[in-house]
Amino acid sequence: MSNFGDIRVQDALDMFSYRRRNDLAVKEFNELTLENDSKFLGVCDRDELDIIEKVTMHVIRDMDKYGVCVVDEFLGKDRGTSVLNEVVGMYEKGNFEDGRLVSGSDTADSKLKTIRGDQISWIDGTENNCKNIGMLINMVDSIIMRANRQADNGVMGNYNIVGRTKAMVACYPGDGSHYVKHVDNPNKDGRCITAIYYLNRDWDVEEDGGLLRIFPDGWKDQVADIQPLFDRILFFWSDRRNPHEVQAAFRTRYAITLWYFDAAEREEACRRYERERKINLQSNGNGLRTIVC
Repeated sequence: MSNFGDIRVQDALDMFSYRRRNDLAVKEFNELTLENDSKFLGVCDRDELDIIEKVTMHVIRDMDKYGVCVVDEFLGKDRGTSVLNEVVGMYEKGNFEDGRLVSGSDTADSKLKTIRGDQISWIDGTENNCKNIGMLINMVDSIIMRANRQADNGVMGNYNIVGRTKAMVACYPGDGSHYVKHVDNPNKDGRCITAIYYLNRDWDVEEDGGLLRIFPDGWKDQVADIQPLFDRILFFWSDRRNPHEVQAAFRTRYAITLWYFDAAEREEACRRYERERKINLQSNGNGLRTIVC
């Protein structure tokens, strides 16, 4: 099931520098607390439980060794198709908006499109007509919680994962839409793991583009090329260990992304945000930049 060893690795030049995000980006994420997964597991069938158990082991092993983990045929054709149908339905109803930079800057739309060209919608999986997306989210939550709490879990054991963002459902509408090289969490906002589920049937990266290229730290002049294939899920560390880019897509490309928070780093990020907010209030109030402790 896990096929990280099959990812094409090749020489590459570092052509783009990632965009530095502002510490105030911490306010951009709606944080949800991860609940005990016993209730969800209690309604899982045997196949779902087997998937969770197997993928958990792959995640622990590959994240420890590579910092990246790829699993194919995650939900299976029928369940994956049900998730895709819900995502397409959301898009057709106009529930998406242009993606923004995490810094929340006032970048002009024309300039923003040269940085990222996706359209997104944030959901928690309990919305109407999102039952199968909710099932996907619950399965990924269970895998992350199990991997984080299992004994002998390698680097995963360095974190205390108790929360995550809402799910970001994303569509690259083709026509060369892309996302330049960047780091999800360059400034310690709390996100430690990125999980991306792909929904693209019969995808041909040579014709359709849309490749995710990761530039893992420590790999010297090598990269990991991830094709956004239907029913594939990807996990990687969210910080500076994994700069990545989405190359130009020439066909509609769908994905669902979740970011998981380390409790200690997230708490410090929130404290930092409050300090910065107070400093800005003081600065706006009297024209002077006053440090508030």
